[in-house]
Amino acid sequence: MKTPILTILLLLFSFFCFSQEGTITIEQDPKIDQLVEIYRDANTNSGYYQIQVGFGRHQEAQNLKSKVDIDFPGWFSKIDFKEPTYRVRLGKFKTKMEAQRRLIKVRKKYPNAFLLPQKINS
Repeated sequence: MKTPILTILLLLFSFFCFSQEGTITIEQDPKIDQLVEIYRDANTNSGYYQIQVGFGRHQEAQNLKSKVDIDFPGWFSKIDFKEPTYRVRLGKFKTKMEAQRRLIKVRKKYPNAFLLPQKINS
């Protein structure tokens, strides 16, 4: 007779012990909100990234672009003219991380290639 009563008392006691209520307060450094805002602004205003493979006179740039089109088929490529040279650029990457990954591949073939951020004109 004592065992069932003890079992019931232990169950009731454990039920009341684990039914606690409380409030959770999260304290956050205010600089985190500033970092999130900076990150958000950087991603919305950054435009895209391109890889500059090389530059030169018009014919040199045309030849380089032809080689780039063969080496990286399906990638966007173009020649930009900024005085006094023509620049061969590759890709339109949305994120810097994606552009950096592609840059590693491009540098295997063109070691002087580098990354350029491009702003979208509003």
